[in-house]
Amino acid sequence: MRSIAGLLGVQIAVADFSTLSHRSNGLALRTARKPGSGKPVHLVVDSADLRISGEGDWLEEKHKKNRKRRSWRKLHLGLDLFRGKTVCSDLTKDDVGDPTVLPELLDQVGGSVALFLADGAYYGKPASDLLAARFGSMIEVTIPPPKNAVLSLNAAQDQTARDRHIAEIAAQGRIAWQKATGYNQHSRGETHMGRWKAVIGPKLKARNFENQKTEARIGVRIVNRLTGLSRPSFERTA
Repeated sequence: MRSIAGLLGVQIAVADFSTLSHRSNGLALRTARKPGSGKPVHLVVDSADLRISGEGDWLEEKHKKNRKRRSWRKLHLGLDLFRGKTVCSDLTKDDVGDPTVLPELLDQVGGSVALFLADGAYYGKPASDLLAARFGSMIEVTIPPPKNAVLSLNAAQDQTARDRHIAEIAAQGRIAWQKATGYNQHSRGETHMGRWKAVIGPKLKARNFENQKTEARIGVRIVNRLTGLSRPSFERTA
């Protein structure tokens, strides 16, 4: 940053990493909720592991000593398919399951959600009931059922969305089901996660867990800003 400021001829002070680390301790970043376009959100949720720095990193590099267990953090991102931006995010420890974080993610979404796409980690009645309670029974939830999933006992009289997904996969195959239901758009969430890692990096630099959460939130805002600069803007002229 200092070299860029020098090239631009801008007189601006750039803090060093130690100063940023101290200031990030206890820094509260409010979730930026922008007014929507009136359209319900089509939400894609994905998660990925991020490495963290620790004492074992120095020992491994200096003495070529392999650690028995590495520490990780799990980054959860919720992508709005319409806006192409992250509308909810969270950072948890590696022993926290994805469905456990879902209530916190949904609290950050401004507006209603019409479509929810997620991988098989969110499969189950608790996640479906939570989405229906938050956004109504008309929300379209598309989560791939496991290969050993079976129809419910009263599927013939009262077929649920889960039963329809299982029957369609059995009749048409999983690839055809993904195209028919639009689940293939989940790949956009994976691409967005890859973009986050490419821009911010696959490793968190902060040592304290609360500082790591702050670092992740700052990273989300940076990626959203860059995404907004690269997307076309359409305005009605007549």
